[in-house]
Amino acid sequence: MPQKIIIDTDPGQDDAVAILLALASPELEVLGVVAVAGNVPLPLTEVNARKVVELSGRTDVPVFAGCATPLARPLVTAEHVHGKTGLDGIELPAPTLPLQAQDGVDFIVETLRREETGSVTLVPIGPLTNIAEAFRRAPDIITRVQQIVLMGGAYFEVGNITPAAEFNIYVDPEAAAEVFAAGVPLVVLPLDATHEAITSRDWVEGMRALPGRCGPAIASWTDFFERYDKEKYGSQGAPLHDPCTIAWLLRPDLFEGREINVEIETEGRWTMGMTVADWWRVSGRAANALFIRHLDRDGLFALLSERLARLP
Repeated sequence: MPQKIIIDTDPGQDDAVAILLALASPELEVLGVVAVAGNVPLPLTEVNARKVVELSGRTDVPVFAGCATPLARPLVTAEHVHGKTGLDGIELPAPTLPLQAQDGVDFIVETLRREETGSVTLVPIGPLTNIAEAFRRAPDIITRVQQIVLMGGAYFEVGNITPAAEFNIYVDPEAAAEVFAAGVPLVVLPLDATHEAITSRDWVEGMRALPGRCGPAIASWTDFFERYDKEKYGSQGAPLHDPCTIAWLLRPDLFEGREINVEIETEGRWTMGMTVADWWRVSGRAANALFIRHLDRDGLFALLSERLARLP
């Protein structure tokens, strides 16, 4: 039976590749895609999510809009990375796939109540606002979640939006703190791992050469996305952060990590949004997350190439 998942996202070029990877993989049943404010405001992330799902040809997958602001602070966005639309690089047509009328957080709640306990995995690849809000509205669903596989945080690599914090956690640290404390099994794909998922020119050109519409779109997104990382980090490509979550669900053998305690800093003057990862287990606090440290870069991109080539 396919693994049932809900993707919670703020597209984002790498979010888009993650969504396409999931929709191209028969091992996964995407019950819905829920947009959240993050890389750009919610009116753009929900449109971008619909564009990506429509691009894939999987118009059977519903798209919802969730929270427009973090739980307790103003929204911080990342147009400097993703462009003014959040999905710069190729101009896709306005989506005909409708936005569902139901609130995205309510969709998460109702789905977890409807499906068998322990059968649904949540895959947040943006700020954790929608997940925390769902847990607030319906605490009974917390024990019904199979696991949460998220992209966020950092330890050795430290921050990409402040010296101490990774963007997804920094945008809504209160939400992250509540989710990390909820007791749901967590798999965390931090910058330490995702910065090993660096694109190469050969891979990008391989995407561009694919027949159909998805491969060239991925290449165009990557061309745009790379410019920021090449300038900031001096890298040869760009890290595909968010697809690592989907790849972990498909091929956990490609990843290496350990079970540790992770707490979220919500009060620090310089460290707001930091994932305080007890890698060396010195705190005495119980482990609450599988924190991924490394990945097999060649294996990851082989998986991406094989799956993304299946798309129209």
